[in-house]
Amino acid sequence: MTSTDPLHEPDVSRRAVFFIPGFDPFGPRRYRELYRKQAQVQAEASGYSIEVAGRPRGDDYGWTVRTVIDGKSTEAEVTVLQWNDLVRGAMGRTVWDSYGEMLRTVHLYLRSGTFLALWRLRPIPMLIALYPPILMILYVVIAGLLAAWIGEEIGGISGWIVGLALFVGLVWFSRRRDRWLKAYYLMSDYAYTAQDRGATPAELKERLDRFAERVEAALAGDVDEVLLVGHSTGAQLAVQTVARVAAVDNRSAALGLLTLGQVIPMVSFLPGARDLRRDLHNVAARMDVFWLDVSTPADGACFALSDPVAVTGVAPEEGAKQGPKVVSPAYGRTLSPRQVAALRWRFFIKHIQYLRAFERAELYDYFRITGGPQTLRGRFGSRGSTASRIERVLSPHRDL
Repeated sequence: MTSTDPLHEPDVSRRAVFFIPGFDPFGPRRYRELYRKQAQVQAEASGYSIEVAGRPRGDDYGWTVRTVIDGKSTEAEVTVLQWNDLVRGAMGRTVWDSYGEMLRTVHLYLRSGTFLALWRLRPIPMLIALYPPILMILYVVIAGLLAAWIGEEIGGISGWIVGLALFVGLVWFSRRRDRWLKAYYLMSDYAYTAQDRGATPAELKERLDRFAERVEAALAGDVDEVLLVGHSTGAQLAVQTVARVAAVDNRSAALGLLTLGQVIPMVSFLPGARDLRRDLHNVAARMDVFWLDVSTPADGACFALSDPVAVTGVAPEEGAKQGPKVVSPAYGRTLSPRQVAALRWRFFIKHIQYLRAFERAELYDYFRITGGPQTLRGRFGSRGSTASRIERVLSPHRDL
């Protein structure tokens, strides 16, 4: 029987961890290497023992974590739930398809009232969201001006042909060199989750069903805790995965849900996101799931300290809401001055700092959470949400 009392949570000797990355076209190897390197930094800073061993096996790509913390030994099997093939498919369209997606996505957010609602929630992420379409428009303007100038210099029909070819070539070149500015990449992220007005794409639903089967199989196995971790866009996928896992009150393994740097309102506020809103509502009411949401205003790429269930307006009736518990990793206290200096102007690294070491770690320690002897409920269940969390209902669309 799983416990809902954090004071009586048993120690974890074996754990199954499932990690869902954000909108990332690259494979899971980078996450294993990140975990391996940062785990050693964290262990040295915090004074415990951790060993990370690779476990690459096709779709079951992951790694094994062995720790000795406070005299207690724990083993965790971490598996990356992959959807990067879907991300690559979403990014593999032509440059002109990208501009069509941009126009459709911007139109949806503006016309549906979603952009204004998200701006009221957190303006900084929405300023970042404006960056891709503005830069893509700038590419076209610059290419058009250069093409017009060259065409005028040459003159006649030849000038128009050369100008048109130059325009097409420059816009195409902007896509090829986007690895540095990431405008097309970010636009693909927004467009993929906003397609069909925010409804979950059919191929992603199928993938989520497979994720849920993996989680259910782990819950039926010989482990003390199953922990599902979702980062960035992966946070909403983690919620939707848990919503597909059958609620079982008499299982022996605890079920934890950890969402990091979430951008859930970006989708849940859209008019067609009924399935996501329904999943948020259902998971928030489950007593068998301990849901912890971690974010910070220092990370401008997330909707920091916003309760995604409450702000979307889909919280269960009063007294029935169980989660999420919303906390901050407190970068100002937990990062050393050296780390703070290294993160200045490095916005992407700030967004993945949740998966990295904190040289002055306090309660939030990603490696203790995923590899240590306490369950997620045991570590965080007795503390409350941060006082500065946002719970005001702001979504213009709340139907389930």
